[in-house]
Amino acid sequence: MDQAASIVKEHHDAIINAIKSVVQRDWRILIVDDVSKKIIESSVKEDDILNVNIANIQEIEEPRDENSGMDAIYILSPRPHIVECLILDLAKGRYRNSTVLWTGILGRELRARLASAPQKIDSRPLLVDFFPRESHLVSFKDPYSFPILYNPSCEAVAMPHLDALAQKIAAVCITLGEYPKIRFFAPRNSEYRASALCGRLAALVQDELDAYKQFKGDFPPQTTRPQGYLLIADRSMDLMAPLVHEFTYQAMAHDLLPIKEGDKVTFHMTVNEGTPEAEEKDMELSDKDKVWVENRHRHMKDTIEKLMSDFQNFIKQNPNFTNQNQDTTSLNAIRDMLAGLPQFQEMKEAYSLHLTMAQESMNIFQRRKLPDVASVEQTLATGLDEDYKKPKDILEQMVRLLDDEAITWVERLRLIAIYVLYRDGVIIDDIDRLLNHAALQPAEKVKITNLQHLGARPTRKLKEERKPHPPLFPRTQVKNPADEDNFLSRFEPAVKHMLEDLFSNCLDPAIFPFTRPPTDGGAADAAMTTGGSLRSAAPRWASANRRQVENRQRVIVFMAGGATYSEARICYEESEKRNRDIYLVTSHMLTPQLYLRQLEDLSMDRRRLGLPMDRPQPQVPEHFYAKPKPPPQPVQQPPAAAPPGAGSVHPPTQAMGAMTMNSGTASPHAGGSGARPPVPPAGKTEKPVKEKKKRNLFGLKKS
Repeated sequence: MDQAASIVKEHHDAIINAIKSVVQRDWRILIVDDVSKKIIESSVKEDDILNVNIANIQEIEEPRDENSGMDAIYILSPRPHIVECLILDLAKGRYRNSTVLWTGILGRELRARLASAPQKIDSRPLLVDFFPRESHLVSFKDPYSFPILYNPSCEAVAMPHLDALAQKIAAVCITLGEYPKIRFFAPRNSEYRASALCGRLAALVQDELDAYKQFKGDFPPQTTRPQGYLLIADRSMDLMAPLVHEFTYQAMAHDLLPIKEGDKVTFHMTVNEGTPEAEEKDMELSDKDKVWVENRHRHMKDTIEKLMSDFQNFIKQNPNFTNQNQDTTSLNAIRDMLAGLPQFQEMKEAYSLHLTMAQESMNIFQRRKLPDVASVEQTLATGLDEDYKKPKDILEQMVRLLDDEAITWVERLRLIAIYVLYRDGVIIDDIDRLLNHAALQPAEKVKITNLQHLGARPTRKLKEERKPHPPLFPRTQVKNPADEDNFLSRFEPAVKHMLEDLFSNCLDPAIFPFTRPPTDGGAADAAMTTGGSLRSAAPRWASANRRQVENRQRVIVFMAGGATYSEARICYEESEKRNRDIYLVTSHMLTPQLYLRQLEDLSMDRRRLGLPMDRPQPQVPEHFYAKPKPPPQPVQQPPAAAPPGAGSVHPPTQAMGAMTMNSGTASPHAGGSGARPPVPPAGKTEKPVKEKKKRNLFGLKKS
């Protein structure tokens, strides 16, 4: 995929260009809060900010000295206590002039509060309230979205949450410069509470985008690409995808390995293992890692072959640094060789990371007998065996696995959940029997029965006859796959079928209606099938000098309730196949373990969930209300006897008492326009200006 098309870059450029539009040729101080800081850090480096005439970066919640001689730019999140901090800041006249950029939309109450402030506030929308995780993957980092949307006890907060989701989705569209056609998932089964979720959310997003267009007349910007699409679906569209084992590198690693999800995605490992330089380190998994980007969507077997092939090519190109007699045909041998190559530290760390992750994943794959587990899973998830026929004795096959001590409790629970979905429900006693046979605690049953809140029918009465739901995406029989790797990957997430039907103009309008029926239906259909701009019919020479990526149509897929790494992979693969840019946007990324834990939350009382809105809300820090300390009084010294001939000259005690450490002028700054302004005093010995860029992003010392 052409990495030039990247939501990370679009997010970065939106922030930097907004700062530039305010700063222009002046030096300013940038003030952020704890939330806006993380949003900025997700795509922008510290140097990028300091290089656009930002002299210093401070946090609004922390104590700061006044600097009435400098202008300030605030990038803040729209929250009540942050608005109060801003008003108090301006009332104190802490800075000369101030401009405020809001990462999200200010609610009516917050707008009224700002309007009531005595100071005139230059306030502008920035609308970057999301976290670009990969070039085509966006997360809101909000796992609480799942229980809020699907737990019946959270109904009172569901609508405000949908409002917040709509604003974030609109922010993604606005950052991309897209005013898309919106379609949403409207399930045939409307019996469960959340069945109207996507329709309500789609209407709210449409309202947000319409309001922004009215506010900003030149939106969307002119472009040669066709109008994009926004597809809004939710977890109920595909209950199998978070349960089924996927054996592509990224999905498998997140399923089996202890990868940490924080401000960064990291894997803890020992670097230079077996040498005196050995150290434990958190290795980041991001788009900055070319080896990761190149291999993350490959099947694990192909990933290992590629890693070994690349390393063997390196040895051929650098014979002076290796022993030609060493074994290079096994992962362990290559890892040992890497430890002895100090000359290639960056390359060594990258390959050590991925060889370690691949090796550990494959060890678990064999130890837990995942090929046997996956074979049964694929039959249950697709409803067909390896020969694409109706399966026989599938229950017996599953029960044998539930008896196997090598199969962990998580795999056993996943198998039972998949079986219940495959059967479209079983009697409650059968769930108890399966759990007992698998030696699982009876409390695990709630994770299966709670699938009802996502539209499944996990239980049924004895002798109850039930008409099966028609398949969401009917498919003809597929030819028998050629190898074992493929028959362990027969299941395809519903997102793949949804995108295929969209691009072939056969996405059912009854199940995926528009929020606003298109007025140019024929033209829109032509754009979908041609794979690019309607101008593509022009002579080839007419667009020879135009970057193809600039004309690629964009499709934004929002998955409410969390998305899987298999669904992320599908969006990348379909982007490449269809010559589009498909972005997956979601509240949070799901692993099978997290999915099972969150299913348990769906029957829990809201008071036990610890939702962010049910916790004590942040307050304005007390130091905002503290009276400023009076300046120290000059110490009066008794007059000393004057030496002969000295006259009546008095020591300049008063003048010296009024002097400060910052009385001198600032040093010139090579990268700015003119001399660098004085940095606000921090109450400690001031470092030279040239060291400012060496500090951690936003990690400036507190005053």
